[in-house]
Amino acid sequence: METVLQTKALNKYFYDPVEFRVLSDINLEIQKGEFVSIIGKSGCGKSTLLYLLSTMDTNYQGEIYLDKQLLTGKTEGELAAIRNEKIGFVFQFHYLLNEFSVLKNVMLPALKGNKKSVQEIEFDAMEHLKKLGMAEHALKMPNQLSGGQKQRVAIARALINNPLIIMGDEPTGNLDKKNSDIVFDIFKQLTQEFHQTLLVVTHDNDFAENTQRKIVMDDGKVV
Repeated sequence: METVLQTKALNKYFYDPVEFRVLSDINLEIQKGEFVSIIGKSGCGKSTLLYLLSTMDTNYQGEIYLDKQLLTGKTEGELAAIRNEKIGFVFQFHYLLNEFSVLKNVMLPALKGNKKSVQEIEFDAMEHLKKLGMAEHALKMPNQLSGGQKQRVAIARALINNPLIIMGDEPTGNLDKKNSDIVFDIFKQLTQEFHQTLLVVTHDNDFAENTQRKIVMDDGKVV
């Protein structure tokens, strides 16, 4: 098995107003092609953990490895490059930019990476939209889409740089049952057909039960 993401003795403290330990000695390994959920009641530290793993928050003790590379101690610029290249994000709110078409929204992370021509990026973006059943909406603006459609566009955007891992923070938290199921099926297809690695924080028990592996957190610890 190929380890994509690993943590060693990860600890996180908040200091407001007094020292408070939010995460305690988290040791995790995520393998390539795994579909893993992190679940636990509100305030157990699961979103805090995701922010550390996604390099958005660098204030912690312990070590984080992505693709066997130590992330701890890297500069903000180095981390931004790693994030753009190796991590795809799907949040509860899609964060699409309303001034750009669906197609352009999907293209943006790749345009930022500056590794391919605009034509190649546009081709890749259309392929991802096709995969997600959204190709006919490519030239629409985000405000012309339903909530479920917007989330599918956000998934296409997360895939554009062929990330090593996709991280989701409550990606179905804003959707009804039908659209939640669609998003789940897309994630499942990504792991089964394309060997994509997925790590999703959720409070949806049904969603978590159906992932390949479930990490349960309580009070800042993995139980």
